[in-house]
Amino acid sequence: MLTEALIESVREYLLSLQDGICAGLEEEDGTGRFSEDSWKRSEGGGGRSRVLTNGAVFEKGGVNFSDVSGASMPKAATTARPDLAGRRFRAMGVSLVLHPLNPFVPTTHANVRFFVAEKDGSEPIWWFGGGLDLTPYYPYEDDAIYWHRTCKKACEPLGGDTYDRFKGWCDRYFYLPHRDETRGIGGLFFDDLNESGFEDSFALMRSVGDHFLAAYLPIVRRRKDSPWGEGERAFQLYRRGRYVEFNLIYDRGTLFGLQSGGRAESILMSLPPMVRWEYGWVPQEGSPEEQLYERYLKPQDWLAGEKT
Repeated sequence: MLTEALIESVREYLLSLQDGICAGLEEEDGTGRFSEDSWKRSEGGGGRSRVLTNGAVFEKGGVNFSDVSGASMPKAATTARPDLAGRRFRAMGVSLVLHPLNPFVPTTHANVRFFVAEKDGSEPIWWFGGGLDLTPYYPYEDDAIYWHRTCKKACEPLGGDTYDRFKGWCDRYFYLPHRDETRGIGGLFFDDLNESGFEDSFALMRSVGDHFLAAYLPIVRRRKDSPWGEGERAFQLYRRGRYVEFNLIYDRGTLFGLQSGGRAESILMSLPPMVRWEYGWVPQEGSPEEQLYERYLKPQDWLAGEKT
């Protein structure tokens, strides 16, 4: 049975996760510090947004905690699940996006979340969701392998084919149909997780959250001092446009937040500080940019040969 104590345990974990990730990112950046903005919403609940700007490593980064409630689930949640229509909801989670300055350091996104939907006379419907994904501009195979190896470790609480399922879900979800390309090299994505019970589902969500820094920071350390010039910067800003396109057209979290009357400033903190679009651009043959398009923006089995 879902109790208030169990819900509170999720909330306490999410708050501690936000603290731990912010501390780790500040240490890695060296000079950048997160500012905090606590907020409330009239419909119910609130959160605390933390944003770092113009750091030595991170041009912009946001790590947000929210715990919001409402009288009715928004359309973004009920289109795929009509059984949720008309139910009161409570949604809490931590969501982060990091846009590094150096084009050789990948952008990354992660979130973990918990939902409860209730209706008088019915049992509450609850589930966990989340994931983490990597969006490189100048990718390296060893980074991709390391990222996915760590993602697989994060799936150990459920074992079995969990990594393969969530990795495939991520490849399908972070995909731009109008561009016929993935947003990056993927990672994990899961939603509606409850079939294994509260304890195991919560353990999986915690594992994903706890593996984020271990997955991302070693890649940052390998790439943050790579020399770059105007050409690499221009390509980074161009590719950031894809990030904007996905978040504003397809992202469920963005749609849910806006449709539920969420705080726009926090919801849109995921957008990069600078971006550019260029008409008709194509990569030069044989260039690193072409390699990104030819291999890294298509789903790959980065752990081929490591399956047991």
